[in-house]
Amino acid sequence: MNSFRNINIIPGLVFLTCIGSFQVTAIASVKNQPQMVVKQEVKGKNSQPHPVFKPILSKLKQKTQIKILLPQYIGELDGENPLYAIIETATKNKYEILLGFSPDCSGGTACRLGIITGETITPKMPRLTGKPVLLAQGITGYFVDFRCGANCSDATLTWKYQGVQYTIGLKAGDRNSLIKMAKSVITP
Repeated sequence: MNSFRNINIIPGLVFLTCIGSFQVTAIASVKNQPQMVVKQEVKGKNSQPHPVFKPILSKLKQKTQIKILLPQYIGELDGENPLYAIIETATKNKYEILLGFSPDCSGGTACRLGIITGETITPKMPRLTGKPVLLAQGITGYFVDFRCGANCSDATLTWKYQGVQYTIGLKAGDRNSLIKMAKSVITP
């Protein structure tokens, strides 16, 4: 008889657990928190850029004085080819990083995936053009689609943040991938 009573308790506990979970979910939905929770889990104070940047990060920090923003997410990766981050330029006011499929890639079309740049804003810089895209923290980026002729160019997304102009580009890149990359460096 005692084991029969214990069996009746189990469905009641499951029911109470489900109700408790439902209330938390309902409260989160009412307060529009699901996105914020996800962002906090993905982007904490100790968040790191994508591992491809680890070999160049200390050298980049030594050479440049501007804030370095590197994405956690890199779009258009197929997972089959290794990816390398190669410093093309690193001065106190500018950095250019080439993303390539070989460690000695010099920007050739066969080995190139894209670029990441940061440069101190000067009055001589041209005005940003392209399709406006709302990024995180109220920042507007400008998307410029790629073009193909003999080869395809990079699709780019450029924005200004704290006195620096940042650009990410992917060869024949997808707009959504670029937005996701940009948000992974801007969102705290």
